[in-house]
Amino acid sequence: MTLSKEQNAALLRSLADTAIAAAQPARSIPQYLPAAPTGRTVVVAAGKAAAAMSRAFEDAWEGPLEGLCVTRYGHQVPCRRIEVIEASHPVPDQSGLAAARRIIDLASTLGEDDLLVFLLSGGASALLPLPAGNITLEEKQALTDALLRSGAAIDEINCVRRHVSAIKGGRLAAAAAPARIVTLAISDVPGDDPLAIGSGPTVADPTTSADALEVLCRYAIEPAESVRDVLSEGEPVQPVPNEYHLIATPNASLQAASDAAKRMAELRNLKTIMLGDALEGEARDVACDHAAQAQRLAKAGKPFVLLSGGEFTVTMKGNGKGGPNTEYLLSLALSLENQAGFSAIAVDTDGIDGSEDNAGAMIFADTLQRASDLGLDARAYLANNDAYSFFKVLDDLVMTGPTLTNVNDFRAILYDPR
Repeated sequence: MTLSKEQNAALLRSLADTAIAAAQPARSIPQYLPAAPTGRTVVVAAGKAAAAMSRAFEDAWEGPLEGLCVTRYGHQVPCRRIEVIEASHPVPDQSGLAAARRIIDLASTLGEDDLLVFLLSGGASALLPLPAGNITLEEKQALTDALLRSGAAIDEINCVRRHVSAIKGGRLAAAAAPARIVTLAISDVPGDDPLAIGSGPTVADPTTSADALEVLCRYAIEPAESVRDVLSEGEPVQPVPNEYHLIATPNASLQAASDAAKRMAELRNLKTIMLGDALEGEARDVACDHAAQAQRLAKAGKPFVLLSGGEFTVTMKGNGKGGPNTEYLLSLALSLENQAGFSAIAVDTDGIDGSEDNAGAMIFADTLQRASDLGLDARAYLANNDAYSFFKVLDDLVMTGPTLTNVNDFRAILYDPR
C-alpha cells in the first residue's frame, strides 16, 4: 500500500504524541508517593511541568498538604492546596525571583518531623532565579541571555547557574534540613544527571566556582563585577541526605514511541532504529550526520524510522527566529536534497522549541521544492538562524501548545520508498 504525504505526517505526529503522553505526571507520580510524616507535608515545585506535577500529587495524596509551585507563563494547572505562580522562561523575571525567595523561606521553616516534597522538571533553572551575594536579577538575566546565545551546552550553562544561585546546587536541600526530603523529577537532560535537571536544587554540586569561571572564559562572556565576586568567593554546599526519584525520562518516552512504531510495523514492515536518547551537539551539524546515516540505510530500499532524543544547541550567528528542532530540520532537509521517500519530525516535548510558539516542525521529500516555488532560499534562512520563519511560510510548524511535561526533544526520520 502506498501512503500519502498526509498519512506519513499523521504517523510521525502520532509517534511524537506517544512520546509526550508517556511523560505525563499523572501517569507516574502515584507510583512514587512517600510515606506520610508525623509533621507537616510541604510541596514545592519548579519547572515547565511543575503545575501538572503539583495537581497530580494533590490528587494522589490523602493527608494534609500545603505548598508553592512556580511554572512557565501559560503552563498553569489549577490546584486546590498548592499555590501556583507563573514566571518567565528562559530568561528569568521578578515573578520567578519572588517565587524562589518564598520557596527557600518555606523550606527553612521545616523541622525533623516534617516532609519536603520537591517536584522538579526542566525549566526550573530559569524559574528559580535567586541570585547569590549582591548579584541583581538584571545581571543574572544578562548572564543567562549571554549563555543561551553562546552555544554553550546545557551542562555548562547549569554549572554557571548553580554557582551564582542561592537555591540551586543543593542549597534548597540545605535550607530544608533536617526535614525529610523527597525529590520527584522529570528529566529533560541527556544522561538524566540529577545535578543537571533544574541545576540540582536538592543535589550536592561536585563542580566548583572555578569551573563556572572557566565556562565563561571558554565562551568569551564577561560577567558583571558582582557575578565575578560571587564566583571568586564561592564555597561548596555540604550534601544533605534525600530521596531522589526519576519519574519520567527521555529514554522512557523514546521507548514508548519505538514500541508504537513496532506495532505499526506489523502492517507496514517498518524497521525501527534507535539512535539514542541523549544526543547532543550543534543542531545543524547533527542533522548532516543523521541525513548521511539515513541515506546509507535507504540504499536497502526498505522502510524504516530513525528515532532519537537529547538536546541540541544553536550558536546564534543571524537574527532570525527558531529553536534547535526547526534548525535541525532545515539542515536535514538541505542534506537530504529532496530525496524521495523521506519525511521527518522534530519537537520539544514541552511544546516550545526555543522561544517561539511552536513545538517543532516537519519536513517532507518536497519541502525544498515547495520552498523554491515560494521564492524561499533555504540556505539563507539557515544561515540567519531563521528556521521558524521558513517553516511558518510552508505551514509545516508543529503546534501543540504547552504539553505540561518536558523530557527534552523527540525526533523521527521516516523513510518509505513506496
